[in-house]
Amino acid sequence: MQFKSRSFDAAETAVEIKGLEIATVDAGGAKSVLHGIDLRIRKGETVCLVGESGSGKSVTSLAVMQLLPASLAVAAGAINLQGQNLLSLGPGQLRALRAAHVAMIFQEPMTALNPVLRVGDQIAEVLAIHTALSPGARRKRVLAILDQVHLPDVERVYRSYPHQLSGGQRQRIMIAMALVLEPVLLIADEPTTALDVTTQKQILTLIDELQQKFGTAVLFITHDMGVVAEIADTVHVMRHGQMIEHGAVRPLLSAPRQDYTRHLLAAVPSLAPRPARPPSHDILLRVAGLDKRYGPTGSKLVHAVKDVGFTLSRGRTLGIVGESGSGKSTLARCIMRLISPSAGRIELMGTDIAPLSPRALRPHRRKLQVVFQDPMRSLNPRWTIGDCLVEGPVNYGTPRAEALKEAARMIEIVGLPRDALHRYPHMFSGGQRQRIAIARAVMMKPDVLIADEAVSALDVSVQAQVLQLFDDLQAELGLGILFITHDLRVAAQICDDVLVMRHGEALEYGAAGQVLGAPEHDYTRALIEAAPGRGWDFRNFRPLPLRLQAGGLNER
Repeated sequence: MQFKSRSFDAAETAVEIKGLEIATVDAGGAKSVLHGIDLRIRKGETVCLVGESGSGKSVTSLAVMQLLPASLAVAAGAINLQGQNLLSLGPGQLRALRAAHVAMIFQEPMTALNPVLRVGDQIAEVLAIHTALSPGARRKRVLAILDQVHLPDVERVYRSYPHQLSGGQRQRIMIAMALVLEPVLLIADEPTTALDVTTQKQILTLIDELQQKFGTAVLFITHDMGVVAEIADTVHVMRHGQMIEHGAVRPLLSAPRQDYTRHLLAAVPSLAPRPARPPSHDILLRVAGLDKRYGPTGSKLVHAVKDVGFTLSRGRTLGIVGESGSGKSTLARCIMRLISPSAGRIELMGTDIAPLSPRALRPHRRKLQVVFQDPMRSLNPRWTIGDCLVEGPVNYGTPRAEALKEAARMIEIVGLPRDALHRYPHMFSGGQRQRIAIARAVMMKPDVLIADEAVSALDVSVQAQVLQLFDDLQAELGLGILFITHDLRVAAQICDDVLVMRHGEALEYGAAGQVLGAPEHDYTRALIEAAPGRGWDFRNFRPLPLRLQAGGLNER
């Protein structure tokens, strides 16, 4: 892996934050959120702002954009963009400055893009507001920027709505919109967190390529130190609203001064597969010849899953990996019988549940539970945590008092206090909500647990805790876990076996040590090569030898 080795000593400062303090302004009295933040970004430089959720990264970026929520206000400091203090500008001046001089890429483009406008018109709107270009010239400029972000068939993309594009394509639209006016500063707030590794690599390469072309200063917010190793010139580490450490990327990763920075680095998952565990012959789930096709008879069919088969035994974890659109989640939904497969067998504890009616499925559903990617959307916001946990057992005949007693035990097993049962989902962090979602699934005493991208949106340190929780619960309860992920680093940490999918097909299937350590298929090798920070041994604060970067994962 090659670090950036550029010098910015003589480069012009694009933005400088001095002594920035932000506090809450609610009725409970002012409470400091950011404490004297100092940060400088020079033209052409990429500064990575890292830290766990709640560290103040996104608040810092929103302060630069002057988009702070009404509950927060700047208490002190200055934010100078090319010598102009943004905190002294009025609303009209700020509107003129945004997009033209400072632009932002958000984590989730689907919520940032207008769902009822074609994406080309949304980019053209930026030009209409900030330039005097004619409609024809605006269209020409939009098509040019779509081509520059390497989107295929730009005329079609121009006419498309956001929902008609993939996640990676939507993120490219956001990048095009942010860079169409060639701003001085580009802020990227976790723009690759939810993307698969190959798309993530493409987006990171694209940002770097466009940065070189336009000389843009980039403030990149991330919790993934693997991404930091790939793209950063300078790194700033935040914790509890304070800047605790900063420096050039290689010295900081090689010799971190703060324990917290070392903790973040140690939490980065490695691609080295977990030690092999003894096989289990108690088969919980057997899938054979599973197919799923979409589309009415006579029209063009979408073959989402094609003849997939595998087995899952008690106490073991099978990883389903692949890019977005590979069929991973469709496969999981078929197994859960949230959708009906077109063909094939799904044997759960010896019973084929594929042809069963909803009524006939009911007794089997408690044996098969799922943890989704976003717990906030799967927990009822109007129910207390206790109500969420006891709903399933009560529906299956368990007395409420007995279910509440079990919920109190379960909430402690997942690392939360008993009084959490009386609180609501919004009162917890993302990692805590995911623990609650896991507790809710385990309350049903399932034999098979499906985790669908259950840790992809979590900080690396919280991710490590949740992965350990899966391990602990599996050891205690003998669960078979079907773990769906696009991150091969995560799969390496938790999976005994790995099935690699592409375009609905199973390309490679076997023990994790074999599939990840000595992959046979070119596609599997491409996924491994795209993993961010692959060439760095974060736990030992050193780059890996080139022979290991080239693919000898088992030699680690």
